[in-house]
Amino acid sequence: MRTTLDGRPVPPPHADERTMLETWLDFHRATLALKCAGLDDRQLRRAAVPPSSVTLLGLVQHLAEVERNWFQRVFAGRDLPPVYGEGAADGFALVPDRGIDEALAVWRAEVARSREAVAGASLADSGRLSEEEAAHVGEQGVSLRWILVHMIEEYARHNGHADLIRESLDGVTGP
Repeated sequence: MRTTLDGRPVPPPHADERTMLETWLDFHRATLALKCAGLDDRQLRRAAVPPSSVTLLGLVQHLAEVERNWFQRVFAGRDLPPVYGEGAADGFALVPDRGIDEALAVWRAEVARSREAVAGASLADSGRLSEEEAAHVGEQGVSLRWILVHMIEEYARHNGHADLIRESLDGVTGP
């Protein structure tokens, strides 16, 4: 597989649908990690785009929660608690003793579990939303295809936030 100069996987220009969806999701996952690289703990905890309280560390934690929700709970139907506890179900809350190394390890473990949950599944296979989530979507069943597209959107949106935060911290910009 080809990679960008910074090491992210380049989605192939011609591939089957499953490969295309999975490689674009992997590209965006790698982009999140890249946006956090080389920063110290203080920078990773800084909400750099007022009035938002979103931080790079919080984004990593949040996306660990998102991975668990969509692949473990919705798709695989597992009854799992939030990664960071009931009081921090969205993952954005920071605690003094959890730094980026731990957050990235947790996030990477959730990504690995996500891959395991969908291995061998068809894009047409469905997961089941909670009643609250179904109210937004319009029904309780969503296909793996829908979940993968949604995850690409989720990462792309949050990577945009990460771009702004990173630029305000040290001027680093880029894809």
